[in-house]
Amino acid sequence: MSDLIDLWHAEHRHFTRLLDLLERQLAAFHADDQPNFELMHDVVSYLRYFPDRYHHPREDVAFARLVQRDPEFKPMVDNLMQEHRVIAAAGSELLRYLEQVVDDVVIERAKVEAAAATYLVYYRRHLALEDRDIVPRAQQLLTPQDWAAVVAAIPHGVDPLFGEDADARYRELRRQIALESTES
Repeated sequence: MSDLIDLWHAEHRHFTRLLDLLERQLAAFHADDQPNFELMHDVVSYLRYFPDRYHHPREDVAFARLVQRDPEFKPMVDNLMQEHRVIAAAGSELLRYLEQVVDDVVIERAKVEAAAATYLVYYRRHLALEDRDIVPRAQQLLTPQDWAAVVAAIPHGVDPLFGEDADARYRELRRQIALESTES
């Protein structure tokens, strides 16, 4: 159980770092500087792939188990599960826009900025709520059998960015993350 909680926290930290990077690039875009659109695309592509395929579905199973243990969490859990769908949809929209920008398709700046703002706001709020309210209660209430059910339902996938066998596709993104870590 504590391994899964530790993993949950570590993944949230990774996602936050990526959202920070995306937000800095978006600020450069807004200021008419030179944002790295390929980097922005890689951030959103990763966040659409790994969390949406592995992290959020595991959370959904854990959340359902948490509601079984404490039904008072049902409204909050229902909201968080809906946010998983909203984050996925907002990420898909932003990814489409970024693909167009990378392909030199002219697109309204306001559309890209609005999609990115929606994505960032939902994702950040979502992570904060989980870390503050859900993870501590899950740690207290879920049994070893509950955690085993989470693992059985959604096995842990290979993380193509932060995992040991990182995908070459994310080489520049890894370099940028490492560079920013040394600057902090």
